[in-house]
Amino acid sequence: MTSLLLVLNCGSSSIKFEFFSSSDLKSLGGGVLEAIGTPESRLAYRLEGRPAVERQVQVRNHRQGLAMLSQIFEDGGWLAENGRLQAVGHRVVHGGERFQAPAIIDDSVLQAIEATIPLAPLHNPANLEGIRIASRLWPDIPQVAVFDTAFHQTLPEHAFRYAVPEAWYREYGVRRYGFHGISHAYVAKRAAAYLNQPLERLNLISLHLGNGASAAAIAAGRSIDTSMGLTPLEGLVMGTRPGDLDPGILLYLIQQGFDPDSLDQYLNHRCGLQALAGLHDMRQIHQAIENGDPRARLALEIFCYRIKKYIGAYLAVLDPVDALIFTGGIGEHDTEVRQRCCEKLDRLGLIVDADKNQGTTDDVMEIQSDHGTIKILAIATDEAREIAANLLPFLRRNRDG
Repeated sequence: MTSLLLVLNCGSSSIKFEFFSSSDLKSLGGGVLEAIGTPESRLAYRLEGRPAVERQVQVRNHRQGLAMLSQIFEDGGWLAENGRLQAVGHRVVHGGERFQAPAIIDDSVLQAIEATIPLAPLHNPANLEGIRIASRLWPDIPQVAVFDTAFHQTLPEHAFRYAVPEAWYREYGVRRYGFHGISHAYVAKRAAAYLNQPLERLNLISLHLGNGASAAAIAAGRSIDTSMGLTPLEGLVMGTRPGDLDPGILLYLIQQGFDPDSLDQYLNHRCGLQALAGLHDMRQIHQAIENGDPRARLALEIFCYRIKKYIGAYLAVLDPVDALIFTGGIGEHDTEVRQRCCEKLDRLGLIVDADKNQGTTDDVMEIQSDHGTIKILAIATDEAREIAANLLPFLRRNRDG
């Protein structure tokens, strides 16, 4: 009987799940429950050996949603009573400085995750709620937290510290933490496998581009710099977040009568591509450009310009660079964004081949010109698989006593 691992990713209004075989990390099915708490709640999933299911459901909250999923898993014989489910891995966005690796969840871990809620108010509350509900539903199954920030805990102090009073760092934890670490870690390993090189011998620039977007400089498998900071607001332009911003702007707006709650709403939901183009989906922005919308064209230009600046900075930080990686929904699928981000970087060794750049990938696609000296790869990220891989050491530890 195949031993299973379950990965849960609880968002503010969604629950994503996927099962993996613990022997070879083969995906055995998964799905998503989305629009929780709205009349449009929808469940879609497919589990191995069963037909796909997609239907409207009435789900008021995460507790009800996970109870529904638990019943589906039990009916399918996927739970621990049948000796199949061995561990549950939870994606947690912010782990602060405490967590440099995944952690078995206990009361102290829950308290530490709760303490970081002010640093990730959009993500950690939902992550925490999912953990607590799953722990009650399946009390005999080990629950493991896998942190997006953990991968970036290798940043040197000169990269993670801000030029602010030391007391801000010591007392309030004001430093660069970085995010999307699960994705950056996965594509770095996948690039090493594809290039048939030990990860410890490679220097990589990883670009996770989606509604949230970040860059990472990876030296010998370790993150040494990243674009996101104390929170997921810093760095690249995103769907609804501004990225790099003069902090004086916020002080000025407070003087104009804005309060912290309204600024929080703007910074997380009404900035970025949404502010520039009135759209936050890059596919819609491309369509608007085709229709002659100058705001959409400007949004695309700013988005790619900011990415190019970070590529240039990380080329200087790493020197040399073996590969530039595009990943995430935009990075994997948007040929124009990839092309624009590398324009006029040919003297630095980055040249996109227009023909190779066409299309999308479900694994790895090599898109650099034969004249380029740096590999350019589009790699399909798989955060759920990376989380599942992080559960294996805990299983071995339990097995070995």
